[in-house]
Amino acid sequence: MALRCIVSVLRFGTPRVAPLSTAPVAREQPVAREQSAAGREATSGCRAAEGARPPLPVVDFGNTQEAYRSRRSWELARSLLVLRLCASPALLAHHEQLLHLTRRLLGQSLFDKLMKMTFYGQFVAGEDQESIRPLIQHNRAFGVGSILDYGVEEDLSPQEAEHKEMESCTSAVEREGSGTSKREKQYQAHRAFGDRRDGVISARTYFYANEAKCDSHMETFLRCIEASGRASDDGFSAIKLTALGRPQFLLQFSDVLTKWRRFFHQMAAEQGKAGLAAMDMKLEVAVLQESVAKMGIASRTEIESWFTAETLGVSGTLDLLDWSSLIDSRTELSKHLVVPNMQTGQLEPLLSQFTEEEERQMTRMLQRMDILAKKATEVGVRLMVDAEQTYFQPAISRLTLEMQRKFNIEKPLIFNTYQCYLKDAYDNITLDVELARREGWCFGAKLVRGAYMAQERARAAEIGYEDPINPTYEATHAMYHRCLSYVLEELKHNAKAKVMVASHNEDTVRFTLCRMEELGLHPADRQVYFGQLLGMCDQISFPLGQAGFPVYKYVPYGPVMEVLPYLSRRALENSGVMKGAWRERQLLWQELKRRLRTGNLFHRPA
Repeated sequence: MALRCIVSVLRFGTPRVAPLSTAPVAREQPVAREQSAAGREATSGCRAAEGARPPLPVVDFGNTQEAYRSRRSWELARSLLVLRLCASPALLAHHEQLLHLTRRLLGQSLFDKLMKMTFYGQFVAGEDQESIRPLIQHNRAFGVGSILDYGVEEDLSPQEAEHKEMESCTSAVEREGSGTSKREKQYQAHRAFGDRRDGVISARTYFYANEAKCDSHMETFLRCIEASGRASDDGFSAIKLTALGRPQFLLQFSDVLTKWRRFFHQMAAEQGKAGLAAMDMKLEVAVLQESVAKMGIASRTEIESWFTAETLGVSGTLDLLDWSSLIDSRTELSKHLVVPNMQTGQLEPLLSQFTEEEERQMTRMLQRMDILAKKATEVGVRLMVDAEQTYFQPAISRLTLEMQRKFNIEKPLIFNTYQCYLKDAYDNITLDVELARREGWCFGAKLVRGAYMAQERARAAEIGYEDPINPTYEATHAMYHRCLSYVLEELKHNAKAKVMVASHNEDTVRFTLCRMEELGLHPADRQVYFGQLLGMCDQISFPLGQAGFPVYKYVPYGPVMEVLPYLSRRALENSGVMKGAWRERQLLWQELKRRLRTGNLFHRPA
């Protein structure tokens, strides 16, 4: 039963324990692999037929008058103060104690007012959906949209967080001691890293409590989606899958996907294809059938029925996308999900057993995702699925891909997030772009550098598996540009594909603008979006928006005390970003001095 459930995830074929809120979305039939190139040529031809395009607008990131035209002078002074404090190592080392002491001295009411005048006012839009509306509308008037994100977190102690994590990431069988985990150590819970907030400076963290809490998180996301729909007609809303269910399922599913992919690479090595890029690895089906038969996974007749012209085409070869499709519930292979253990040489099942309660929890998680996607469709909001730790991410990416298959039919409604600090980022994005081409749905992506680097490195070193992170900042920078270039090339041929360039790096933004000009991508097409955090890099966001580029601020909101954990990490992130990159503070000073010199200190945005 557990095996059938985990496989059924791959097509959202889960049993429904409660009715969903909206009607199902129609799904087109997949496009054959052989047709994808012709489709791209047709799309490209349509764009070429539109005639000569105007040149890209010129964007000057050093023009402070234009960059800060939307901000009053006191807001510039606040930004300068807050960003300067964020660059103070001594202050940040004791910021939690200072916040606690200040609240005791001032009382809650005065403390809230102080926070709204400083850190909260800089990085958070407001306490609720009504209070954030003026800021959203103000930014929209200056060409900047919003990605809404309810920034509230539980204020747990490290011990409480560790306890919750170990309970929710360990199966009933493992807890009872009646069986040892078959998962690889990367995909097992480890007490030393039970508090997933440790070393993470720019991402909200959820810990599983119970199913009712997950339902509460879903309701919060629904309200956020509705607020985004009311605020504008082109908004985004962000969600995290760890908020929607028990993380044990994500760990086990990630382990399944990783082992299955590794099995493919093992077969590729046997055929002399090791070291090639993911999309260049094409296995000879006849040789593969022979290898699988020798392993004793199934009879030769059964194996031959898996690899047919209907499922794989007539090329006689099989690539990683074809291989991944074999664990689809439509194939007979689902009952043979075993792989060889590289240490023992024995065949082992991909998935350990679920209890009935664990299966219900998994089902509810998938339902919550479905409900959110349908609500986003209903109100016209794009849904951005945030990336998380690498031990969850294979499952998160695969589930997001399934949402894209279902909902990205006419346009990209669901955006997946790609972390470019990962060594396999380029392989991941090229595989997903190719899958969208073959199946005929609209690709939507957000490119980020990544928020978990310190934690990921420490965990890999302590537990003993390969560090998944690129070795240097320069390598990550190069990976980001490589992935971005690949996606922009796809956008040139596919007018429905879209990408969010989520970056505070001015060089990356300039690189994107140059590549857009080279490829003939115009901001009027609204295929390339830019994204920065609220309270940071206004000198990038507002010049882009005022020049006509689609640009968005990541807008958190929530009550003061409940977003303090978010504010603490935002301060820490600024310490790393702003200490070395003082350009924003320099531009703020420059604009304040210009206003003072020209008698425009009381500037009112118009």
